[in-house]
Amino acid sequence: MALKQTEKLKSNVEEQLERLVKQLEDLEKYREDFEPEEYQETKAETLEQMREFQSSLAKLAAGDLSLTDYFAAIQLGIQAALSEVFRTPEVILMFAKKQPEQLRLKLAQIQRDLKLGKLSSQAAQAQQIEVLGALKGLGEILNTEEANLLEKTNSVSLQQFIKVSTDPNSKSRLLTLAENSLSLE
Repeated sequence: MALKQTEKLKSNVEEQLERLVKQLEDLEKYREDFEPEEYQETKAETLEQMREFQSSLAKLAAGDLSLTDYFAAIQLGIQAALSEVFRTPEVILMFAKKQPEQLRLKLAQIQRDLKLGKLSSQAAQAQQIEVLGALKGLGEILNTEEANLLEKTNSVSLQQFIKVSTDPNSKSRLLTLAENSLSLE
């Protein structure tokens, strides 16, 4: 019975995360349809919902140690979105769900789009850094070229995020990093 409830809880958490990410994705997709003030207000509301969701996850994780790792991964994804380490909702979701294979596919897609001229080199590099940061945050091993690109171009927020997400003792410092990242905005 407890296992069934745990799975239902996980499912609900994933659905909530997907809803918030979809909301951010739609906001960016239809940005042109909004007045600048309306866009900023809607984005602020969505980020506030993510903060509240992160707070709820922290409380849930504190109560059930078997869910701690699961909720910590979701929290890291939310924290990355809030601190704008990850700007692409798709990457936030893949990171939160611990999907390194999907992130590798996204990286290949970015490289393909660059070769086809669908992306400028600047846009491609920004997206590659985001995906590589997510992979590194999941503990994936990067090849030399990937590691060099990430090292020479990443931001302070991304460096802090990678450090916390790969540190096994990071659960207690997760919210502190999120708060610090948000105060830098």
